[in-house]
Amino acid sequence: LAELDREVEVLDAATLDEAVHVAEGADSLGLILLDVMMPGMNGLEVARTLRDDAGTSDIPIIVVSAKAQESDLSAGRAAGVDDYVTKPFDPFELLERVARLLADGSHDSAGHDSPGHDSPGPSDQE
Repeated sequence: LAELDREVEVLDAATLDEAVHVAEGADSLGLILLDVMMPGMNGLEVARTLRDDAGTSDIPIIVVSAKAQESDLSAGRAAGVDDYVTKPFDPFELLERVARLLADGSHDSAGHDSPGHDSPGPSDQE
């Protein structure tokens, strides 16, 4: 993650319970990266859970998914994610999106006006 021009710590979780526990237990998180397809619950459900929690509601969320239909992107917006990246994706494009959200420093609480929502970027095409 040297492209971010800052030191980052990566925390991981395999399930909804782990993801919520990690997010709530961390001193400060700059960003959450979720896969839509997680065991027991999908990443959009995790995003909704995190958005509903006062302690995690302002953390920017990027969702990564193989689901690339307009209805999937709409579901991401409805869940409050800040960006939606479809697989396969260019890792450098993902790093650019991470860096942009980290530089912004805050979550757009509506989640609708963030880049990557209204006009998907090049990596949003399969």
